[in-house]
Amino acid sequence: MTLLLTSSILLGIFSFFNLLGINQEFAIFQLVFLILGAVLFIFIRVIDAEYFKKNYKFFYWLFIFLLISVFVIGEEIRGSKRWIDLYFFNFQPSEIFKVFFIVFIAKFISLREEDMDRRRVFALALLYLFIPFFLVFKQPDLGNALSYVVIFFSIVLFSKIPKKYIVTLVLIAVLALPLSWNVLREYQKQRVVSFFIPNDDFQGTNYNMLQSKISAGSGKFSGRGLGYGTQSKLFFLPESHTDFAYSSLSEQFGFIGALSVIILYFLICLKIIKLIIKNYTKIDREERYYLYYSVGFLSYFCFQIFVNIAMNLGSFPIAGVSLPILSYGGSSIATYALGIALMPIDRV
Repeated sequence: MTLLLTSSILLGIFSFFNLLGINQEFAIFQLVFLILGAVLFIFIRVIDAEYFKKNYKFFYWLFIFLLISVFVIGEEIRGSKRWIDLYFFNFQPSEIFKVFFIVFIAKFISLREEDMDRRRVFALALLYLFIPFFLVFKQPDLGNALSYVVIFFSIVLFSKIPKKYIVTLVLIAVLALPLSWNVLREYQKQRVVSFFIPNDDFQGTNYNMLQSKISAGSGKFSGRGLGYGTQSKLFFLPESHTDFAYSSLSEQFGFIGALSVIILYFLICLKIIKLIIKNYTKIDREERYYLYYSVGFLSYFCFQIFVNIAMNLGSFPIAGVSLPILSYGGSSIATYALGIALMPIDRV
């Protein structure tokens, strides 16, 4: 518990000072979000995870309703409808729903994996994945839509559902991959193309990736210093407080700061892995739920860290995936705080 919470707090401190060097207003709001995240963590721990586990169906369908509501009352920002304006902050249902999706799939599979007709169980679970995936993809938000897929298959791989179903589905997906190109938006196609042709169109589709790599490299070993990140301060680096927060941090705090953040993420992952190892051999349904929840949260956490940092370093196509705790935003912090609070940390 101590290691996990200490690492989370230190990441929050990094986030605050990184934003302070970019925009003081963002830093103040982020500090408020971090404090509210801590309050949320304490509140959920007091309520107890059992409440959310027992009401897993209610929370799943509640957030499906919210995802549908986004298309009606959501605020459109840069061509995407992902947020509901709550006046004091923009609420992103697709972000917070990740935790409740983990709870739902973990509970559903732990209850149904012993059924004789496992093919039907897998088909139903797949349907429960497709609904939020489709709604998030249509916002459009491919990065977050894929995070639901990663969560789902991570849990299923650890479950007792026959792996042949997964292999079959993966083969179908691979064969259908060329067709998926036609369902992507034009800007998504441009991002993929720009990743494979990085030396073309520096002022267009490759601009963000180029500026991100310049920002990350300009910090060198010890960084330019707090508030002296020219790429961020002079607005050469777009979304320096959200999608490219890691590049702006690398510019201000250098290799030392960037490596420190990765180490803190590693310590959090290590804590969760210990929990997974402890519960891996359990056969009780309640214990299996804890295993599946831990696996689901770890997959979400690692997926977002890997994609975001790789994107910032130009090693992955640009996707709208936030970096947990470090990126600016109340929904992202609430998701992490909620996810950690629902985890059986005291079992390690």
